[in-house]
Amino acid sequence: MEIIVASSIGVLTAGGVYLLLRLRTFPVILGLALLSYAVNIFLFASGRLAIDQSPILSRYGEATYTDPLPQALVLTAIVISFGMTAVLVMIGLGAYLEADSDRIDIEPEDDKSENEGSV
Repeated sequence: MEIIVASSIGVLTAGGVYLLLRLRTFPVILGLALLSYAVNIFLFASGRLAIDQSPILSRYGEATYTDPLPQALVLTAIVISFGMTAVLVMIGLGAYLEADSDRIDIEPEDDKSENEGSV
């Protein structure tokens, strides 16, 4: 089970880094989302992977339990990444509406006209 979780973290991280290196706004936002998913799975796996265990100590049962701290961290990270993604989508939409393109590396129209006139 650990190999599957480690492989999924690696695939999500590789996909997120690949999408971050694209020159369009939407793939960059998707890349950040994939990286946040990879970090969430990593945090969740750091609390030991146990199946059918309660996150609290049982008074009468076995002494095995899962650590509740990584679960709380992942829940908080999910909320923060959702808010971050919403903000990035709005910033990307505003940049697209202003520049008529979603490319990241273009210069504004005013800067190009000033540079052409001084050459």
